[in-house]
Amino acid sequence: MDRIELDPELAVPMEEIAPRVQGLRIAFVNVFSVLHVDGSWTLIDAGLPSSESRIQNWAEKQFGCPPNAIVLTHGHFDHVGCARTLADIWQVPILAHPLEFPYLTGRLEYPKPNVGAGGGLMSLMSPLYPRGPIDLGDRLKPLPTETAAALADLPGWKIMHTPGHTPGHVSFYRREDRMLLVGDAFCTTKPESFFEAALFQQPELHGPPAYFTWDWNLARESVQALSQLEPLILAPGHGKPLAGASVSENLKNLAARFDEVAVPSNTSEAR
Repeated sequence: MDRIELDPELAVPMEEIAPRVQGLRIAFVNVFSVLHVDGSWTLIDAGLPSSESRIQNWAEKQFGCPPNAIVLTHGHFDHVGCARTLADIWQVPILAHPLEFPYLTGRLEYPKPNVGAGGGLMSLMSPLYPRGPIDLGDRLKPLPTETAAALADLPGWKIMHTPGHTPGHVSFYRREDRMLLVGDAFCTTKPESFFEAALFQQPELHGPPAYFTWDWNLARESVQALSQLEPLILAPGHGKPLAGASVSENLKNLAARFDEVAVPSNTSEAR
C-alpha cells in the first residue's frame, strides 16, 4: 500500500470521549482505543498507511502494553493503513467482517470512486487514493456475523453490521451509555471536504463519504438502524465526536432526510 506523508502536528489526541474511550485524529481520520475493566484494551481502526509510529506512541503512553486486537470498521485505505504493521509489532489479530475479506486478502480492490459526488477536494483527489487489494495475511480473523453480536475482544459492546459504505462495514454500540463508534456509516464533518473542514468545521451530521460509498440503499438502511438505538454519544471515523441529548434527534433527522442530504445526484456512478 502506498505511503502518505503526514505532518506530525496533524496527530491530535481526543481524550475521554466517553468512559474508557479515547481517540487519535490523524490528518482527517480517527482511530479509537477502548479500555476494558480487566485492564486490556482494543484498537478500533488503524489509520493511514504512514501512521504506525503515531498510533504506537499514543497507545504506549496510554496503556504501556499491546491491545488484545485491532478491530476494523472496514477496509478502506484510511482505516486499514498500518493494521498489518502494528499487528506484527504487537503480535495481535486483526478482526474484520467476512464481507470485507476479499479486499483484505489480496483478492479484490474496492470499486472506482465516484469523483463527481458532492464536490470538495477529497472527491477530486479520490482517484489517487489506494483502493487495494491488500493482504493482511494470517493476522486477519473474522468478526461474528450475527445481528448485534458480542465480541470477546470488545466486551460490553455489540457489533452492528452496517453495510452500504462498504459490504462488510461494521459499527459498535455500548448500551450502558448509548455510545456508538460508527466508522464511516456517517460522519460529523462534510466528508467530501475533510481537508478543508476537519480542523475548523463545528461537528454536525453528514452521510458517509460519497465518493467511496458502495450501495446507497444499504447505507440509508444502516443509518436508519443506528438511529433507532437513540445514541447519546457518537464517535465517527471522520470528524469530531458528539455527545448530548440532541444527538439522537439529529441522527433521526439524518436518517429521515438521508436521500436529500447524503445521496449524490449522480448515484448511477456511485457503485
